[in-house]
Amino acid sequence: MTVTYSSKVANATFFGFHRLLCKWRGSIYKLLYREFLVFAGFYTAISLVYRLLLTGAQKRYFEKLSIYCDRYAEQIPVTFVLGFYVTLVVNRWWNQFVNLPWPDRLMLLISSSVHGRDEHGRLLRRTLMRYVNLTSLLIFRSVSTAVYKRFPTMDHVVEAGFMTADERKLFDHLKSPHLKYWVPFIWFGNLAAKARKEGRIRDSVDLQSLMTEMNRYRSWCSLLFGYDWVGIPLVYTQVVTLAVYTFFFACLIGRQFLDPTKGYAGHDLDLYVPVFTLLQFFFYAGWLKVAEQLINPFGEDDDDFETNWCIDRNLQVSLLAVDEMHMSLPKMKRDIYWDDSAARPPYTLAAADYCIPSFLGSTVQMGVPGLVTGGEFLSDPPRVSPPQSKRGADKNRLLCSFHGNCGGLAALVLEHPPGHLISPRLVLGEVVRNSNSAIKTPQQEPHQDPIPCTGLSRVAIHVSSGVFWGTWYNSHAQGLPSLYLVQPSQKDPPSFCTLSVSLSSKNPDFEDSLFC
Repeated sequence: MTVTYSSKVANATFFGFHRLLCKWRGSIYKLLYREFLVFAGFYTAISLVYRLLLTGAQKRYFEKLSIYCDRYAEQIPVTFVLGFYVTLVVNRWWNQFVNLPWPDRLMLLISSSVHGRDEHGRLLRRTLMRYVNLTSLLIFRSVSTAVYKRFPTMDHVVEAGFMTADERKLFDHLKSPHLKYWVPFIWFGNLAAKARKEGRIRDSVDLQSLMTEMNRYRSWCSLLFGYDWVGIPLVYTQVVTLAVYTFFFACLIGRQFLDPTKGYAGHDLDLYVPVFTLLQFFFYAGWLKVAEQLINPFGEDDDDFETNWCIDRNLQVSLLAVDEMHMSLPKMKRDIYWDDSAARPPYTLAAADYCIPSFLGSTVQMGVPGLVTGGEFLSDPPRVSPPQSKRGADKNRLLCSFHGNCGGLAALVLEHPPGHLISPRLVLGEVVRNSNSAIKTPQQEPHQDPIPCTGLSRVAIHVSSGVFWGTWYNSHAQGLPSLYLVQPSQKDPPSFCTLSVSLSSKNPDFEDSLFC
């Protein structure tokens, strides 16, 4: 059975994968422990022979052989050959999974296109669906060892209800040396054509859609048969296997700890246990084991496809869809959002953090200097003031702060009457186009005092709510036209918003008391 651990890694946590390392079923430990023990046993045996049984001259010869094996073992391209091979195997494994035959599209078409609630109509739909399932069974039986053990002969197929006794006689009467998984396709097409003549399929377009989908299903089955027939070339598998085995055979001798007193390069320590050689074997041999398990996913390994479950599921679901659910409809009622143009499903307390505003594009939050809310171009662009002198550091002052019920559209107007004075005015109502326009139906207009703007270098406006937020800047506030906030993105404005305004000035005499 396939090992599923998706829920264990749903969220990235500290050492999130460590919980998977302790699992046995489907693990690398289960696949590799035999080979690992054999390798460690051979290494230990060679080490004991070298240390206890060889004479002085024999030890010198073995040490030369060990250095030679260690030097030239690295020339075997294990990483390149094994990595490319495993990539090829994994891609092939995934392609076979995505092409497993599922009858869901066909059962939808058969249930909606083959009409008749009488006994004959029911028999037509169930027979068509049974032919579909029989086709996939014949394919799975030819490529999967688990399915073949379940249905070793055609008698077992008949006994399981996928084929009748009369159909079995017709099937056996067809003499062909090839796999006859295509026979149920022909039966399906003939029966669908007969249903069209009888008027059970009322339109030729429905018949064409049915046959097109059946051909798609046949393509899935044929692809699985092709993968089983033509595998990865045997020579490539042999090359990879020999590369791994010969590399670690050389490591059995080349990675031995030699006598430190002889002064061989890289043999200053005698640790007895080759920790990194064992890790290297674990990773490389484990890599090869991954390819060995995935090269044929229709076997009986822990992570092979559950083909018997697919057969059971497809038969039960498809017959239910074309029989009991045929023209079975629940009573139509008005949904709970019937008069609500802004339907929004509720959130539980546990999911409250996932309630976020819609993404409207990365440029929505970008401020544009001199932007007119109405969308019109400026007839008289403001003049660019020369750069301010740097005789004083920038001073940031909170100019205006508002918290409360937005009610409608929000706009901040900065007026510049003669004398280089700025008068801030927070307006709740319709958007103001310029400083000279009349402000209609303001809901709130705080006290406003002229504020000197000598040396003013920036005006920043920030608004936040559940609908929109942003910051608007103007680099040349000396000749500043009015600044505005954009309209909310939905018809009903938010019930609460926060708006703040700050000024930056290089004027050392800039006042601190700048509040609305």
